[in-house]
Amino acid sequence: MKSSTVIAFSVVIVLALLAGIEGMSLRSLRSRRSLGVELHCRCIQTESRPIGRHIAKVELVPANSHCEETEIIATLKKTGQEVCLDPKAPWVKKVIDKMMSSKNL
Repeated sequence: MKSSTVIAFSVVIVLALLAGIEGMSLRSLRSRRSLGVELHCRCIQTESRPIGRHIAKVELVPANSHCEETEIIATLKKTGQEVCLDPKAPWVKKVIDKMMSSKNL
């Protein structure tokens, strides 16, 4: 009877330690995110329809160790909502070309 109690107690201790380690990794992930470090791609879906007149600002996020794709994120004028743009869409390419040429001036 005593050996089964010791085994059960050991299992509970191991599970508690694992839960604590997992909690620490989630906290560190949250703190990294709050410091502005993304650990994955921000864009899951992209918009390819022309919405140029609704855009207040555009942010280019180059490919990095956490995301293999260059991401183009537009902030909408009225709502402030962020929308991921399809980098292959012809109108998005024009917006990017315009941005790049205005930065070179």
